[in-house]
Amino acid sequence: MIEATGLTKHYGRTVAVDDLSFTVESGRVTGFLGPNGAGKSTTMRMILGLDRPTGGRVLINGKHYHDLHRPLRTVGALLDAKWVHPNRSAKAHLQWLAKSNNIPNKRVDEVLELVGLTQVAKRRAGGFSLGMSQRLGIAGTLLGDPQVLLFDEPVNGLDPEGILWIRQFMHRLADQGRTVFVSSHLLSEMAQTAQDLIVIGKGKLIAQTSTAQFIKDATEDTVKVRSPQLDRLRQLLTAEAAKVADGTADNALIVHGVEAAHIGELAARHDITLHELSPQLGSLEEAFMQLTRESVEYHSHD
Repeated sequence: MIEATGLTKHYGRTVAVDDLSFTVESGRVTGFLGPNGAGKSTTMRMILGLDRPTGGRVLINGKHYHDLHRPLRTVGALLDAKWVHPNRSAKAHLQWLAKSNNIPNKRVDEVLELVGLTQVAKRRAGGFSLGMSQRLGIAGTLLGDPQVLLFDEPVNGLDPEGILWIRQFMHRLADQGRTVFVSSHLLSEMAQTAQDLIVIGKGKLIAQTSTAQFIKDATEDTVKVRSPQLDRLRQLLTAEAAKVADGTADNALIVHGVEAAHIGELAARHDITLHELSPQLGSLEEAFMQLTRESVEYHSHD
């Protein structure tokens, strides 16, 4: 578990993190979202003791990071996949990390196998692709078999196969009861990966909730309807105070405020043929844009 209480960080007159409190529960994948400049990286650095808070505190399983004995046995973190000496082999890099925390060498072989790098263990890390570097970084986070794992933008630049592998891997870690905290700006991927969300803007907490609840609270579900008798159906729906808009496809309506089942029953009572009747659920991207609009540092002008 990660617990932040009143976490604050100033850089001169700039407030990067502002009285931020949240809890990251074990056994779940928790996404950490926010616009650029929201304070996500600074928060993760404070969790790991790399930046000292101006105020407040953050605890990992009830302790400050600097108070952890052999910290790799409690928390593993991937902040920069390329943070590896380019002339070291993957195995040598992990052996160096293991030695620093008195972790047996046999664990190096185990984590290489877990992330699928056994066959390239003796290759120089500097020649690794981005996907292989990400796997090596994840192997480093797992060395001490920690209960708490942090990942900052773990799928950046990866191909679809690599993204799917990391997503499934994180789910397996959470299923084992571990705390998994993931920062990312790829909202479509977070929608499939994160069960819970912590959303910040301008260093302040915007929301802490389940992913499903976050989307439900910030978006409106609609229903797409296609029919050759669209004008008649529009009249009937409008008479029931439904909000109706034209869809992007021909002979389609987007209906707000009425459930699909009711639209189907209404059409049946008036002998209206339907070619499509499909609920349209809100997306994480729509919810994120809605709730962080005032926290974006730079706005485009259309």
